[in-house]
Amino acid sequence: MTSSLYQIARSLRRAVLSITLAILACCPVAFAQPAPTPVPALPLAVPDSEWEPLREQLDPALQTALEARLKKNAVWSRLLSEKRMAVSIVDLSDRLAPRFANVNGDVMMYAASLPKIAILLAAAQQIEDGTLEQTPDVIDDLNAMIRKSSNPAATRMINRVGGLPAIETVLTDPRYKLFDPKYGGGLWVGKRYAKSGRRNPDPLQGLSHAATSNQVGRFYYLVAEGRLVSREQSKMMLDILADPGINHKFVNTLSRIAPRAKLYRKSGSWRNWHSDSVLVWGPEWRRYIVVCLVEDENGERIIRNLIPAVESVLKPVKGRT
Repeated sequence: MTSSLYQIARSLRRAVLSITLAILACCPVAFAQPAPTPVPALPLAVPDSEWEPLREQLDPALQTALEARLKKNAVWSRLLSEKRMAVSIVDLSDRLAPRFANVNGDVMMYAASLPKIAILLAAAQQIEDGTLEQTPDVIDDLNAMIRKSSNPAATRMINRVGGLPAIETVLTDPRYKLFDPKYGGGLWVGKRYAKSGRRNPDPLQGLSHAATSNQVGRFYYLVAEGRLVSREQSKMMLDILADPGINHKFVNTLSRIAPRAKLYRKSGSWRNWHSDSVLVWGPEWRRYIVVCLVEDENGERIIRNLIPAVESVLKPVKGRT
């Protein structure tokens, strides 16, 4: 009797398995996981009628959340109050509704190698205008200048574009206003990246290599949307900014917590001045810009630890819109 019951149970299990396999064979889609949403290609295509300048995208809720999160850290809170730290973030997860927030975003600070993005911009403008040929040597130096932060490559590019006045011209160009006294200044390259050479300090604070986090954020915002110089040159700049060659600060953290995200990045460090900027382009919600400038001996660690704090205010929470 026991043997008969065992045989019946065994037959039933086989029948159920056969039916299940048949259903899966006929209707695999019904049991498949939803396909992931494809990551939009950069630069984005936002119609002129729906595009707004970054400063007009300031989001009160995101601003409040960012300020509260940064102030939870006693060291960050002190540095922010002393205007020795600045942070700007841009949420691009909804391409038609960006969100912007910042603390000390218009405070200009020494930024070491980060302003090399201004040299990249000057080169892109001259390539577009036909006054600089996009040769293999030019592309090689742009890559070395951004990915590896090569000072000799940066100095060669400064010379190629016509020196410091040419870079000042593009930064103050009314189309870009990446240096604007109305908003505390911004990006500035006032000396070759070499031990010798004349200086052309910025007119507000007399700095040689400077930035504000908001103006760096604007640079990434414009290039991500194909609105810096031209769509073609924005794509060229994104290609140069991609795949950072130095694994520290933002990249050190992001390579661990967001390995599937594409990173577009430029950083800088000299003595106690540390800076970093990144456009993170990944799946789902992880599409954002973050910029940090800090004057502190522990600046590298501060910047590395900033990413989880920023993501905590950007990551969607169930039930919160």
